[in-house]
Amino acid sequence: MKVLLAEDDLKLGKLTQYMLEQNGIATEWVTTGDAIYDYAMYEEYDVLVLDWMMPKMSGVDACRQLREAGYQRAILLLTARDAIEDRVTGLDAGADDYLVKPFEFAELMARLRALGRRSSQKIQRDVMELGEFTLDRTSKVLKKNDQIIQLSPREFQIFDLLVQNIGIVVPRDIILDRIWGIESDVSSNNIDSYVKLLRKKLNTADGQISIATIRGVGYKLETK
Repeated sequence: MKVLLAEDDLKLGKLTQYMLEQNGIATEWVTTGDAIYDYAMYEEYDVLVLDWMMPKMSGVDACRQLREAGYQRAILLLTARDAIEDRVTGLDAGADDYLVKPFEFAELMARLRALGRRSSQKIQRDVMELGEFTLDRTSKVLKKNDQIIQLSPREFQIFDLLVQNIGIVVPRDIILDRIWGIESDVSSNNIDSYVKLLRKKLNTADGQISIATIRGVGYKLETK
């Protein structure tokens, strides 16, 4: 496994790099956020381990920038921020996992192994046509004809789930379980907010699909 570590705390960065390499993980270490993009786009890593608070560019901003550029490899955020709002922000920026400092090295290793298994799986392009819309699950892109509809990672996940169940009511608790995990602190109101933003973007695109609210139950994707 090969990892890019972005950590500006010199003591922690040096120790983490040493421990990873002692466990057979090739590790490159950068100390500024602006270096993350260049390293990640021009070298092949199994996992990026990004500290949230970095000079010049934060780890979460670098994560968002990479995802917007189509970066597909696994990203793990390290941070002292443990509020639910911060976790949501990090995951919405495109992170695959989130580890709060201080952490046990054994847990970091376990998370890296899990993310590494995902990264090693062969990627097969998965594209679905919905009238004028094209949903590309591989690149995480939704288009209407040749126009890209900009969706956040969570908006894309919700839309993808609705597409997989087109014409069927998807309950809010199923959306919560599939997207955030059943033990998440995310509330039904959070889901409603994401759907509202998603619906607005679909309406702006003036397409032939819409998201219907089934009061007290959930949502259903419909074709007009």
